[in-house]
Amino acid sequence: MTKVDLRKEARGRDCQVRLPGICNHSPETVVLAHYRIAGLNGVGQKPDDILGAWCCVACHDACDFRVKTNYTREELRLALAEGVFRTQQILRMEGKL
Repeated sequence: MTKVDLRKEARGRDCQVRLPGICNHSPETVVLAHYRIAGLNGVGQKPDDILGAWCCVACHDACDFRVKTNYTREELRLALAEGVFRTQQILRMEGKL
């Protein structure tokens, strides 16, 4: 099986993070947003792409704490983690994982 470019796979997809009141529901703005967990990579390094969620720019800004929201850090981290799981499931169903 050839290796799939998970970053390119995000283009034109639906946001899988879907933060109510934040998500712009625009596939044109979707990128691969990485879930960061201490101990998986070196300091300042992005995690492997398998730990990424298809995420619109609005949800990505919220989950990376670049914009202030009414969500707690824990709620944002959970939403991103769930987005990772949904993204992985879609890729698995498509035979890309």
